[in-house]
Amino acid sequence: MNHALWWRLALRNLGRNPRRTALAASALAFGFAAAVILLALSNGMASQLIENGTRSQEGQIQVHAPDYLPARHTWSTLGGNAGVDVARILASVDSVPDVTGATPRVYGGGLLSLGTHTVAALLFGVDPAREPHVSNLLASMVQGRAPRADTHDVAIGTETARRLQAAVGDTLVLVAPAADGSLGNDLYEVSGIYHTGLDGLDAGMAVLPIGALQSLLALDSNRVHEIAVVVSDPWQADGIAPRIAALPALARVHAQVQPWTVFRPEIADYANMARATNGFLIAIVFLMALFGVTNTLLMSTFERRREFAVEQALGVDAVQLARTVVYEGLVLGIVSLVAGALMAAPIVYWWHVSPLDLRGLVGNMTMSGALLRPVLRADPSLQTPLACAIALLVTSVLAALYPAWRATRVRPADALGGRQ
Repeated sequence: MNHALWWRLALRNLGRNPRRTALAASALAFGFAAAVILLALSNGMASQLIENGTRSQEGQIQVHAPDYLPARHTWSTLGGNAGVDVARILASVDSVPDVTGATPRVYGGGLLSLGTHTVAALLFGVDPAREPHVSNLLASMVQGRAPRADTHDVAIGTETARRLQAAVGDTLVLVAPAADGSLGNDLYEVSGIYHTGLDGLDAGMAVLPIGALQSLLALDSNRVHEIAVVVSDPWQADGIAPRIAALPALARVHAQVQPWTVFRPEIADYANMARATNGFLIAIVFLMALFGVTNTLLMSTFERRREFAVEQALGVDAVQLARTVVYEGLVLGIVSLVAGALMAAPIVYWWHVSPLDLRGLVGNMTMSGALLRPVLRADPSLQTPLACAIALLVTSVLAALYPAWRATRVRPADALGGRQ
């Protein structure tokens, strides 16, 4: 018997009771659609946490001198006192496939003063042209503008501005220990005030053009503390980091290259936990659907016991009887898969392009130093619907196994004699 005949038999048998078949198919289709939508929302929340945790300021891959972390000494720059060819390194990193942005940075610690007010702050030197491709910090200005290259501009957070009672246009005194042991100090104009929603950035950091901070810290222009990198898919950072470390310009200075899963392990742990929960969710959804489909096929098998008895009396073996029922389950799964995909696709697409913003109800939240906005955004991927489709088809086949076994247990004499 060829496969086409088995498919036709399965379709014919399912069409005998269209209402019951429709109910069973609906259970599977809604289970598939619900799983796809819920997993897309879960992936969206995890992606949002990773995006906010790595794009707020830190980047997804960081390149440092081997002795820079964890002490973060001002004099510990890439290439040591000799420095490096920063432009060449950036060009090399930009050439790595899947890298979407790279920027140099300089860090320092110092005091900001305005009148009688003084606050301690992390001094963060950035390249105004490259930084927006790596982090969202310069796009967070709520007053004024971001610092410009080759100026004595400084941008401060809203909480720092409140403590200093500073406004755009005010002049701050910055004092910081320099890399050569001296004490650097200079005047800087507040060009902008930013708000990220993260206390560590809004209350404890000042952003300067990288050249201005290098001058304050007595660092030459070829000395930087960090190259921050972002990639097209954050989950690929673990594989891209070794390729960056192997670049000749970085290998010569024995640079330390770390992906975000290393310097933000708490975010990686949460994202991995969310992925593990996704598998559990798929199992729960389709386990519930399993019983409904099994019951449908059992009822169909019971109603056709005389038919099975006649087939056995005519010489049809148990394997062929069981195959008939299993094909019915598989056809039911395929029909349900198509229906579920037609339901889930427009909902996931709509939830992706028009996420549900709940910030008006609960406001922004922070988690592990990352901003978590209560925005329900679906994050579609090929893996999620593929996993759900496989789970649906496996569920359909598993649901047919017990009814198929029951069909082979029909005794022709008893069934035809009305005793079974």
